[in-house]
Amino acid sequence: MLNKRKLAAAFFHIGLVLGIVTGCSSNDGRIINHSDPNGVTVTILFDSQIDQGGIRAVAANIEKKFNIKTEIETRPTGVEGGEIIKTRLATGDMTDLVFYNSGSLVQALNPEEYFVDLKNESFMKDVLEPFKKSVSVNGKVYGVPGGNALAGGWLYNKKVYKELGLSIPKTWNELMVNSEKIQAAGKTAVIGTFKEEWTSQLIVLADNHNVIAEYSTFADDLTANKVNIATTPAALRSFEKLSEVYQKGFLNSDFQSTSINDGLKMLAEGTGVQYPYMSLGLMAIAKQYPDQMNDIGFFPQPGDNPESNGLTVFMPAAIYVNKNTQNLEAVKKWIEYFISPEGVKTYQANMPPIGPFVLKGLKVQDNVIPAVKEILSYFDSGQITPALENLSPLKGPSLPQITSKVGSGQISAKAGAELYDRDIEKQAKELGLKDW
Repeated sequence: MLNKRKLAAAFFHIGLVLGIVTGCSSNDGRIINHSDPNGVTVTILFDSQIDQGGIRAVAANIEKKFNIKTEIETRPTGVEGGEIIKTRLATGDMTDLVFYNSGSLVQALNPEEYFVDLKNESFMKDVLEPFKKSVSVNGKVYGVPGGNALAGGWLYNKKVYKELGLSIPKTWNELMVNSEKIQAAGKTAVIGTFKEEWTSQLIVLADNHNVIAEYSTFADDLTANKVNIATTPAALRSFEKLSEVYQKGFLNSDFQSTSINDGLKMLAEGTGVQYPYMSLGLMAIAKQYPDQMNDIGFFPQPGDNPESNGLTVFMPAAIYVNKNTQNLEAVKKWIEYFISPEGVKTYQANMPPIGPFVLKGLKVQDNVIPAVKEILSYFDSGQITPALENLSPLKGPSLPQITSKVGSGQISAKAGAELYDRDIEKQAKELGLKDW
């Protein structure tokens, strides 16, 4: 697994330079056909919490160039949104394109039954292999990247860090010491936004770089049912970290009713100083608090060994093609343009850059916000590990509910890990994985 991790990092480093683009040529030798497919309308189902500025700008270009209109439908995020997708696929009431997670969660959608295999399409040559792997089942490739790769870790207020004389923590113990000093200064040390339950997972999910650094074959062994989380110290440690934050009283008192927007406001204003989240949050801060953008930084979730400090990376969400679409050629033209250099440039011009794209041959602009520079430095050095859900088909659907209980002190870290092991076992059997 260690070699796989290095290979993934190499792929990222080669092409990653990538998603925050400027000065790209409008094509790379690919011929984009400007024919008119009779003015069709392509429909896409989108996560309601994702900023649509970039995709709408690309859709406007597609309409001008190809006379293909785009109709965007939205769905809730999280588990509810996943269930809506499953229902719509099963009933045949699905849009032409589907925006959804890459990695393990797409396995539960039965992509072989519902989505078009894009493996042999010419435009797939520009998609990096780590992403292809995250949307592949039985050798078939079902999605194209729908945005940036995301970093999992901690957003922090650099201004407050400087005022308190704090340094970026390289170990979990250093993070806890920083949190004690922040708390003593009368500020919220760790921002919790459990009103949106899925955010309770982030401390556990962002720890995968540390898990793999300590146990290099963990993802493979978990998939093969050779190990579980509760009895694997490196993996159990992720749940222990989540529990420790609550037990030490570092969270805002109203963390169970605090939303993501509330948490980002606390971070921008400096009343809350550290927020375990994803680089996705930088987009909202750039739009809502542009004057504070330079005050926000990012660091990876630290482990217990400073020598292995590095970043957990989530593959972008993907765009999938409904196998029952009546507009297949128009849909393929749509996604070909979307991931072309011209399409990506348009997308990024209308979206704050928050991380790299998993596409070849694009360049990073020099004037990215400081937090993104901090994130990209880990890609440049190869200090990255894909999230567990991008290394294994297993991610139990009940993890947000379980981490919410652990992170609010309702159950212990060990009990939470045991619950999650049962959740994973159920999922593995549903997927028909060997050895389960």
